[in-house]
Amino acid sequence: MSDAEIFATEVYDDVVVTEVIRPAAVVPESSARTIMVELALDDVQLGGVWLCSPSRWARYARPWSGPGLPDGAELIGTIEVAYGTPNKYDITIYRVTVTRFGAEHDWTVAHLCDDALRHGGLELSSCPRADLAVPPQPFVFLPESMS
Repeated sequence: MSDAEIFATEVYDDVVVTEVIRPAAVVPESSARTIMVELALDDVQLGGVWLCSPSRWARYARPWSGPGLPDGAELIGTIEVAYGTPNKYDITIYRVTVTRFGAEHDWTVAHLCDDALRHGGLELSSCPRADLAVPPQPFVFLPESMS
């Protein structure tokens, strides 16, 4: 499924839950590499249930019938990720969406994340979190006489 198709699914009310993960969950390098390999081996187009791109991991209810042929495989949900942040080989999970189909089959945000993170020995609840820095002070203009 293309990004446009996934976006259309989200826009047309197939989404039940979208949760922004705050602070964002950080998958450390030691687990990130294992998770990426395992999700690639579990590709929906090769008999698995995951379809991964550089910014999104999508979980389906069953494998596709072949490359590019979803053949009615229902999308359970998506995990929005950013590679290389906060450190070079880390992965940050910042938003998770569960579709109506996923919710009807008892999937939750935590369950969806845990299904991917288990490959690295992690769960969303115990995953390290990003440090939230204090925002900078707003820029203040000084009168010309003070500059």
